[in-house]
Amino acid sequence: MTSDHRPGFFPHSRRTFLAASAGTLGTLGTLGGLPAFTASAAEPARPDGPVTVPADDGLRLRYGAPAAADNVIQEALPVGNGRLGAMIGGDPAAETLHVTDSTLWTGGINDVLDGDGQFPYERVEFGSLTQLALLTVEIDGHALDEVSSYGRWLDLGSAVAGASYRKGAATFRREVWASHPDDVVVLHFSQQGGGRYTGRVTLAGLHGETPSAATARGGQATVSFAAALGNGLRYAAAVTATSGSGRVTADGTGLVFTDCADLTVVLGGGTDYAPDAAHGYRNPKLVPEQLARHKTQTAARHPASVLRDTHVADYRRLFGTMELSLGASSEQQRALDTWERLQARAAAGSAPDPELEAAYLQFGRYLMISGSRDSLPMGLQGPWLDGNDPDWMGDYHTDINVQMNYWMPDRTGLSSSFDAFTDYCLAQLPSWSDTTRRLFNDPRNRFRNSSGKVAGWAVAFSTNIHGGSGWWWHPAANAWLANTLFAHWEFTQDRRTLARIYPLLKGACEFWEARLVSMSVTDPDGGAAREVLVDDKDWSPEHGPQDGIGNTYSQELVWALFGNYLAAAAELGEDRAYRGTIAGLRERLYLPRVSPTSGRLEEWMSPDDLGEVEHRHLSPLIGLFPGDRIEPASSPAELVQGATELLISRGMASYGWANAWRAACWARLGDAERAYQLITTNLQPSVGNSNGTAPNLFDIYQVDQSRGIFQIDANFGTPTAIVEMLVHSRPGAVDLLPALPAAWAHSGHITGVGVRGGFRVDLVWRDGAVARVTVHSVGGRTVTVTAGRRSRTVRLRPGASVTLTGL
Repeated sequence: MTSDHRPGFFPHSRRTFLAASAGTLGTLGTLGGLPAFTASAAEPARPDGPVTVPADDGLRLRYGAPAAADNVIQEALPVGNGRLGAMIGGDPAAETLHVTDSTLWTGGINDVLDGDGQFPYERVEFGSLTQLALLTVEIDGHALDEVSSYGRWLDLGSAVAGASYRKGAATFRREVWASHPDDVVVLHFSQQGGGRYTGRVTLAGLHGETPSAATARGGQATVSFAAALGNGLRYAAAVTATSGSGRVTADGTGLVFTDCADLTVVLGGGTDYAPDAAHGYRNPKLVPEQLARHKTQTAARHPASVLRDTHVADYRRLFGTMELSLGASSEQQRALDTWERLQARAAAGSAPDPELEAAYLQFGRYLMISGSRDSLPMGLQGPWLDGNDPDWMGDYHTDINVQMNYWMPDRTGLSSSFDAFTDYCLAQLPSWSDTTRRLFNDPRNRFRNSSGKVAGWAVAFSTNIHGGSGWWWHPAANAWLANTLFAHWEFTQDRRTLARIYPLLKGACEFWEARLVSMSVTDPDGGAAREVLVDDKDWSPEHGPQDGIGNTYSQELVWALFGNYLAAAAELGEDRAYRGTIAGLRERLYLPRVSPTSGRLEEWMSPDDLGEVEHRHLSPLIGLFPGDRIEPASSPAELVQGATELLISRGMASYGWANAWRAACWARLGDAERAYQLITTNLQPSVGNSNGTAPNLFDIYQVDQSRGIFQIDANFGTPTAIVEMLVHSRPGAVDLLPALPAAWAHSGHITGVGVRGGFRVDLVWRDGAVARVTVHSVGGRTVTVTAGRRSRTVRLRPGASVTLTGL
């Protein structure tokens, strides 16, 4: 995790939950697409026939044993439909699914401050993401030592996980998928050779719930439970089982299946959470148990093959937008299962394994599709938990983690997956604005505005789904969140989206208009002193003094925010007078210098380092990546060199998200081999909870020898860095192969790369040079394409494309 508030830090004082009144929370009300646990208006679209997926073993994760029951988060395989997530173990005798709903959060608005003017940060008032249910399918006589030829897999091309094995003369097979169209998780058990399944299905709540009595009707058997959390959030889960052979019956609070040649188990569930601040983030009309039972029973009326084809067709519509080849791996590498392959790649003197590295990027895309669709965005672990106490509550950390999660979608052909992040910010804005107005200038808050003014909105380092913040105030977070939203507009050129986020951009500007303070600085060349605007007392996440004035992190973010707001207001024809105000403030902003002492870009308004030189955060380099102010091709050489020296000083020995950020920065600077080194460091196998990649490809951060934490941000940040090594864009320009490492140079291709300014590119390279590029307009009209020393300016109508060779 990013911060030093490690597990165990949480204060344990309890506070009364204060729900903000509808009148103070604004009028954003209902926002389309969030969340998905609502009644469907109609039957989902079904494909006309079987859906086939191109065979590609490079997109199949393979394992020779089930996941260990005590190591679910590192070995079990994830499936998800954008809201529901499940971890699948694959035990032949007891298939177990740990199921999470991304809206099942404890806590509330958390607006009673601690004695230092900061927010409580614990699991009661701030709250935590928690699990929904534990589903177990027990199968008699199928213990692991009674079967042979066992194998399990996750097919990234179809988003189907599975396992198979032999027992006697029969081959048994199971497949598991999470369907977005049907809003359920499906388990289908089949066999060849005369095998039969007999056993029991149990559904357990994880908050002390009591399942209702199971029922059977019309060939279906169903069991469910319903309850409410202490914050009033109502939730439920249901499971239905059917078979075309044998018998499925209800037995107490479980389902019993007997002598079945096939078995389909369908699980659904959710909460009454709604993205509506005015109604306390609840939908009082929704009855979760009724809806959960309806969804499972409706889906179970269809053959498993139809449910599977519906799911795969829907998933392929998104996953198929990008292809990637970084070169060919050897037959010996391909013959290894995924965990063996990770270990072999990490061995001293090993050859590159480009197909494994390409699969890692595609795994990131798989997680994005599976965890960010029509519901909440993904926080620190996404919707994949193995308990009710995720580290840092599984929240949204606003000083790198949630932003890093959403660098990837637009770059990798998944722009629609970004919408969950936009919807979340808009749904929280009324609460964030109200809390800022009431609490930010609390006299105990060391980050308060010394001007005494407050406007707009702000958040803390952590946010939840109930409009609440946790831990310390984080003034610059509003700028970083707004800039991330604006970058999505740059990729898509969707004016409807720009109009939706405009209040967030403007509100963040209003906050900084009230916050900036004036101070006198002397130009380093000996010129006369001048008045500049700087951030008030603040922190450079996450180290150094907490009362610094004008730290580089905040100055860069606000400079970008003001520029983005001006572009948005001009595009939408809004607020001409206020545009002038913000333009004037931007002209007066202090911009960071290079220290004459260290030669590094200053992190604070001081030539001295006031924190940790090798700190994991790259806060002062935010103007290099994801920002654009420090651009190697056009910025002053001294500034670029200062940023480079600062990046060097931060070191190459970090973990997860910190390595991913470093890799993206080195890609931006054109240093392919350093960027590649950081990619392969993240792919080091996590052994004994060490930093690196778990057997299931989840990124692991080591807390100590006994425990490692899954943090999903690196699973998205590392693919982002890979794309940046191949294609770097800024409005009006795209650079091809800016940081191509030797390991990928022989040949490769990538399709569907998003380009800021409203374009998409398909790129082929051979022997380290561009062989062909196709530029598609998704709304942009003019872009300059550069490859090495050659450039071409392309002009296109929206929807048109052109193919270039000879660059």
